[in-house]
Amino acid sequence: MTGGSDPRIAGLDVYRVGGAVRDRLLGWPVYDNDWVVVGTTPDEMLKRGFKPVGRDFPVFLHPESAEEYALARTERKAGHGYAGFKVIASPDVSLEDDLLRRDLTVNAIAEAPDGTLIDPFDGQQDIEQRQLRHVSPAFREDPLRVLRTARFLARYRTLGFAIAPETMALMGEVSRSGELAYLAAERVWLETEKALAEARPASYFTTLDQCGALTTWWPELTRGSLGDCLNAMSLGVNDDALAGAEWRYALLVSPLDDAARESLARRLRLPNAVAQLARHAALSRHLVGGTLDAAAVSHWLERLDAWRKPSQVYTQLTLVAALAPEHVDALNAAWQAAQQVSPQSLMAEGFQGAELGAALKERRHMAIDKTLN
Repeated sequence: MTGGSDPRIAGLDVYRVGGAVRDRLLGWPVYDNDWVVVGTTPDEMLKRGFKPVGRDFPVFLHPESAEEYALARTERKAGHGYAGFKVIASPDVSLEDDLLRRDLTVNAIAEAPDGTLIDPFDGQQDIEQRQLRHVSPAFREDPLRVLRTARFLARYRTLGFAIAPETMALMGEVSRSGELAYLAAERVWLETEKALAEARPASYFTTLDQCGALTTWWPELTRGSLGDCLNAMSLGVNDDALAGAEWRYALLVSPLDDAARESLARRLRLPNAVAQLARHAALSRHLVGGTLDAAAVSHWLERLDAWRKPSQVYTQLTLVAALAPEHVDALNAAWQAAQQVSPQSLMAEGFQGAELGAALKERRHMAIDKTLN
């Protein structure tokens, strides 16, 4: 097979691989192409103007399309975790060797330039049968594949996909091995964030629970809390205003107590914005679940740092509109009334220092109370 009319790849043995082939066969939109090049060397790619980007294995960017071209490679386990592999890339590595190292059969289909599909592990059959199945027992060597498989289920569950029983058994084996603990927290969060953005994010967590993976990175969700947390997250699946991954995470952990939520944020090394939104969502959930009086609303506004960051109040009003729409107008009116209390007017009355802060807090509380009553 040759690379077709593109002079950069003319004469090379090039195949489209992975997600682009899978999604085309599923009838899903294809946004990115990944390519594998068989039988060549890094020097040859550089001579053709490709830009090297692979730190651990030879991957190159096409100088015009910026699409990724990876040299065919195999991997051998040489340590723990996602990065614990020795990569072997040479002109002797065949296309089938490269496909064999992939995680799932649906991701191990290659397409030649003339459209011919190379499918040594029956990925097309698994697509037709709606199965997510591992390519080989080497699946167990990479703990990240447990998370990736759960994420693919979150994406394709709406199409009727399920994880093959033998693959679920391997996922359980990996979970019990302790290998998941060697993953980088940032990588775990990245996979989780992607799963949260999929059509069925609950499938990600239920799958990890079923194979025993939840206890390693999300133990707070395994203490009888998972059902409540997934129920809370469903609001982010059904309401477009809360459909982003950050919102779904915030809703997921909103039923947890503060200690559990913060422990989870530290373990996953969450971005500050994500952890903060989770705190605020829990605060708003607690507010609308209780008595809406001046003390509760004042506390809510103070915890939101409303006076310095008013945008955080409006963000939470979006959540309130979904949780308890009957409270939105009252809360917005109370917030507007509290904003009308002017520090300058209190200073004109002679308040200074600590007395000014206390007076400001009291007047705002009075304004809120008057609005609510």
